[in-house]
Amino acid sequence: MNRYVTAEEAVKIICSGDRVYVQAAAATPTVLTAALAKRALELRHVEICHLHTEGEAPYAQPELKESFHVNSFFIGKNVRHTLNSGNGSYTPVFLSELPHLFRKNVLPLDAALIHVSPPDSHGYCSLGVSIEATLAAVQNAKTVIAQVNPNMPRTFGDGLIHISGIDYLVETRQPLYGHEPEPVNEQEEKIGAHIASLIDDESTLQMGIGSIPNAALAKLGNHKDLGLHTEMFSDGVIDLIEKGVINCRYKGVVKGRALATFLIGSKRLYDFVNDNPFIEMRESSFVNDTAIIRRNPKMVAINSAIEVDVTGQVCADSIGSRMYSGVGGQMDFIRGAALSEGGKAIIALPATTKKGENKIVPFLKQGAGVVTTRSHVQYIVTEFGIADLYGKTLKQRARAMLEIAHPEHREAIDRAYFDMFSTGI
Repeated sequence: MNRYVTAEEAVKIICSGDRVYVQAAAATPTVLTAALAKRALELRHVEICHLHTEGEAPYAQPELKESFHVNSFFIGKNVRHTLNSGNGSYTPVFLSELPHLFRKNVLPLDAALIHVSPPDSHGYCSLGVSIEATLAAVQNAKTVIAQVNPNMPRTFGDGLIHISGIDYLVETRQPLYGHEPEPVNEQEEKIGAHIASLIDDESTLQMGIGSIPNAALAKLGNHKDLGLHTEMFSDGVIDLIEKGVINCRYKGVVKGRALATFLIGSKRLYDFVNDNPFIEMRESSFVNDTAIIRRNPKMVAINSAIEVDVTGQVCADSIGSRMYSGVGGQMDFIRGAALSEGGKAIIALPATTKKGENKIVPFLKQGAGVVTTRSHVQYIVTEFGIADLYGKTLKQRARAMLEIAHPEHREAIDRAYFDMFSTGI
């Protein structure tokens, strides 16, 4: 059988009622998803499930809801509308657990749409910049369809798949989806400086993408012997690796290598990780496993939030009852860092939104999800300082949180909280 076919020919294998997994982030196989969307008139009730994806998602158009239903494990901008339009759902799941949903047949898969490098001389393709739950999907789906792209970096770790394990291959040369580093403003620079002050030499880092992580990384140039064990990383780590600041010498897991489960950034990042043995890409069931994360001494987890109340409850997945993103790996790393010897669990966010609304609040919005509980939180960081909540009473926490709220709103937050809970805290 000739495995090399067109995208249109490959997706003919998908039938009404099937469940299809789509590889995530920079590796989103949009040539395949576009071809599948073109079959809308002949398909009914196909469930398309995935984490955050990049690029257009034509299958998520509300007018195609009889053909396709989007099941998001982490909600990206391109499918966020589906929850209100009636053609989408959200499944809360830790990123560490997602591969198990496929392996335990909780969510049986009929097909997996993936994006790989061309096969090497031994017939092995690489999943490149996005392993996450894709490896489990490939191993458990009835049919595997791969977009084969010479622009996909070859990475070390879990992501090698022999061509014999792929049913159909579709050649493409499209650039990978990515993001150029964003400029850091004064507010983010202050937050980054506060975060950097909490990081000791020989710490192992977990942080995501965006201006705040980049601001923190920019302040670490004089640190020594840092490690990287993170759900994902972007361009901000490259300079630190090249300078030898991040050398992973003192990690407890995969010592001597930077560990991640997916990547997204600029072409510089993709060129940097290509065939680079210092970078190891592993499945999220390993990278995000709390028991594995805690084996790194001085593990520092840096995560963000939509809002945090003054007792330390962290909402990171919704704005009130409106789902915005997802649980992801925040709790995996917050707990893993807290249990690490000398570890630190940090939530970092601006004190206010761009519209001036408080992100440090007396109470979470009605319907807001608590991704990280008040008992898990250690440090909250804003541009106004650091609140150390570990071992503090609710009243002590509230006082510490007021100190890092925006000065113009502190009195109102104070009054709202303490008027409601004047006793028993």
